[in-house]
Amino acid sequence: MRSLVTVAVLLGVSVAACAQAAKTCEDLKAEIAKKIEANGVKSYSLEIVPAGQVKDGEGKVVGSCEGGAKKIVYSKTTTPAAKPPAEPAKQ
Repeated sequence: MRSLVTVAVLLGVSVAACAQAAKTCEDLKAEIAKKIEANGVKSYSLEIVPAGQVKDGEGKVVGSCEGGAKKIVYSKTTTPAAKPPAEPAKQ
């Protein structure tokens, strides 16, 4: 009986630790964005989508959250090159 109580307590502690370690989708997305930007990537998008709506060819799954119910999808984006500011007209 004593060993059963010990196992139950240990199981309860481990479940509580996992629940505290879980991150929200927004926190995980921010962490992934920080890593991407640290690698010098400037043009990208990260989207949180339901796991069932992830389609092949529409980006790469780089994380999951809410117990696997949602995925974070990375996509490269292209932005037009910034134009230099116009010089003032000389008189």
